[in-house]
Amino acid sequence: MREEQSTKRPAAPHNGAHDEAQEGSVQRVIGSGKGLLARLDRLQRRHRWLAIPYAVMKKFGEDRAGQLAALIAYYGFFSLFPLLLAFVSVVGFVLSGHPDLQSKLLDSALAQFPVIGDQLKHNVGELKGSTVGLVAGLVGLVWAGLGAMQAAETALDEVWDVPIKERPNFLIAKLRAVGMLLTLGLGIVLTTALATASTVSRSLGIVGTLVGGLMSLLVTIALFIASFKILTNRPLSWRQLIPGAVVGAIGWTAVQLIGGWYIDNHVRGANEVYGTFAVVIGLLSWLYLLAQVFVFAAEVNVVVSERLWPRSLVGDDLTDADRRALRRYARVEERLDDEDVEARLPSGREGDTSGRDGDTSGREGDTSGREGDT
Repeated sequence: MREEQSTKRPAAPHNGAHDEAQEGSVQRVIGSGKGLLARLDRLQRRHRWLAIPYAVMKKFGEDRAGQLAALIAYYGFFSLFPLLLAFVSVVGFVLSGHPDLQSKLLDSALAQFPVIGDQLKHNVGELKGSTVGLVAGLVGLVWAGLGAMQAAETALDEVWDVPIKERPNFLIAKLRAVGMLLTLGLGIVLTTALATASTVSRSLGIVGTLVGGLMSLLVTIALFIASFKILTNRPLSWRQLIPGAVVGAIGWTAVQLIGGWYIDNHVRGANEVYGTFAVVIGLLSWLYLLAQVFVFAAEVNVVVSERLWPRSLVGDDLTDADRRALRRYARVEERLDDEDVEARLPSGREGDTSGRDGDTSGREGDTSGREGDT
């Protein structure tokens, strides 16, 4: 009798080895990624030109500086229109009967606002001094401008890790904001005068253009230094403010130039379709970029003057700068005079100098290396 053939299929091979192979591949990919990060980390720690920019960007993120810049841009948006209204009224009073000079000043001033400058230029007509316009502009400027200055003051205190208990009270904060508004007004007058003079210097050729651009850059640097000095509730030397002021002035000029180019090539055509919507969005975006440049420049000052570099690219290998930065963040939360907040960190590698002398956090009697700090 013929033996029946079995109809059963052979059992499928166990796929445990395949799963293990896949898991091993994933682990190798993760391991290679960590190895690459470790090599990049060692590279940036050895080179200052890499370590400082990375430390600035890391602190920018840790301070939630984007949100601080958004608040400055919000108040700046509301203070911009009263500022221009007051400027137009003052020019109309002072230069009454001199339409040519009025036109030059207006063109120079509005050229600094690439989003709305052309719209205002074509709608203000002949400048006439208006008492109502001047009063309304000044009241609106003080109301919204104080908000913008106090937002900048809060941002700088956050960037410099000033403890809450050491921040100024309502009256001092308002006085600083008023002082900064006056300084900013003087700066606008100077930059407008330089912009007007640059139109004359262009007749001298490239030399005149370079001199005019250099003078404008120097005035912008001076305004950055003044703003950092006035609005930060911490005694800072002029030398501490120079690196960020230079970076900020260059970034500010670049945003002005790029903004003008972008408006000329993109927003101007879109304005016919979207109307006021495109102008408002463009203006807010432009102000937000300028506010980010301002906060980023302040971060440069903190990182350079406090030597908060190099920072760790991976979180499990803290540097001395990481430890000092984390201690600074903890001390920000001190709200009472007798309150003392400290950060307990895991012990570092042999040779770690996280508690060494030279912690320049700017706080007298810093006890970051005191007993009990682990």
